[in-house]
Parts: sequence; structure tokens; C-alpha cells
Amino acid sequence: MKQTILIFFASVLTIISAHAGEIELKGTFQGENLYVKNPFAASGVGFCVYEVTVNGQTTTDEINSSAFEIDLGVFQFIIGQPIIVGIKYKDGCEPKVLNPEVLNARATFEIAEMNVSGDQLSWTTSKESGALPFIVEQYRWNKWVKVGEVEGNGSNSPNSYNVTVRKHSGENKFRIKQVDYRNKPRYSKEVKSISEKEIVSFGPNKIVSTINFSSPTLYEIYDEYGGIVFKGYGAEVNVSGIEKGRYYINYDNKMERFTKK
Repeated sequence: MKQTILIFFASVLTIISAHAGEIELKGTFQGENLYVKNPFAASGVGFCVYEVTVNGQTTTDEINSSAFEIDLGVFQFIIGQPIIVGIKYKDGCEPKVLNPEVLNARATFEIAEMNVSGDQLSWTTSKESGALPFIVEQYRWNKWVKVGEVEGNGSNSPNSYNVTVRKHSGENKFRIKQVDYRNKPRYSKEVKSISEKEIVSFGPNKIVSTINFSSPTLYEIYDEYGGIVFKGYGAEVNVSGIEKGRYYINYDNKMERFTKK
């Protein structure tokens, strides 16, 4: 009997000393559970995982099997709530989380209000399900151009944002978007604003060293193969360092050409 007891405690001590590693997953609750592939322990006694925690609280999931589910629904999280999942495992083996992407934030925002006042674009959202950046785009030169970015709060309750924008002459169009891990952008509707700024011009058409705009503007300069050479904002651009030839220039709300002499 004494020998049996000693053997039992020796086995327990072996398992305790075999506790080796931990997988930590950080993300937000998106309404889905995690699934774990759980190999046998290297000692041959039991399975690899010995404890699972969610936000520091040990779960009651049945982990003594070759695969198990981490039930996140029992914690009554709200969508977008930050969570940390810890999976502790023994030495000589390692479990595999089969779907860690379910903790990634998703682009689910809805726009309650969006407007342009002066040089400020502002919007209010609801139903965000995790912190993702909002990318602000302006329609210029027959394409949507990124003109700003602000980090999203990620909460389901109303969130307000604003960013400074630079208008061109005439009608301006703006929108915002988010891109999540699925690489599928989610867009807002467009908002329009009429600018009373004077139309910008530039010169000369045959340039030796400097392009001069009639007033500061966003600009892009491309070579004849479509490669971008310069981009920025200002009233002039020093192009003395580029090769002679024909170039394309986008500025204000125009697309034109010039020759570098």
C-alpha cells in the first residue's frame, strides 16, 4: 500500500514539473468560439493542455481530449470587448489553435452622421466591433486618394471623430473606410462639399527647375511610365533633380502635363 501511494505521488510530481509553456491570444470578442487541437503529452500521461484562462479566469471547458472548444459565450462578453486567452501546456508538446482569426477586429461600423464644415470632416459611428483605423479618402484626379487616418475606438456605443482635410476648388467628395483582417474594405457613403477656393494654376509649361502654383495645393507628379516622382502639398516644387522629358502632374482638381527642359 505504501509503495502504491509513493508511485502515485511520483506521477503527480512528474506532471507538475512538466508544465512548460503558454500560448497567449489577444483580441476582441466577435461572437465566435476558439477550437484547439490538443496532442498527447510527451510523457504519455494525459493530454498536452492543462489549463485555459480567459481574461485571467480559468475556464470550465473539457480539455481532456484530442480537440476541444473554448466557449467564450459563457462569459457574456459584448461584441468588440477586449479579451486575452491563455492556453497552458506541458513540456515536449504544443497545442494548436485552429481559428485564432475569430478574435480579430472586423469592420462593422455604421455611420450615424457625417459632414464637412470648413476644413474639418467629422463623423459619428455605432456598432464598431474592435479598434481599427478609419482611413479618410478624397476623390481627386479620377480616383480616391488617402488624405487622413484616425484610430477607431472600437466600441459599440456612439463614437465621434474628426480630421482636417484640404479641399480643392469646386465640388469635393469624401468617404471613410476600414479594412479588417479579411482584407475587405467597408466604406461609408460619400459626403459632398462645395469649396469657394479659387481655381489653382501652375507654370511654366516648360520647366527648368521649379513648378509654381498660384496657391498651395496637393500635387502628384508622374513620369511618362506612370512612376510617381513627387507628391506633397505646397505652392512650389523643385524639380531640378529630375531628368529631362515629359511628365504628368495632378494638382487642385486637374490633371495636366509639362516638359522638364
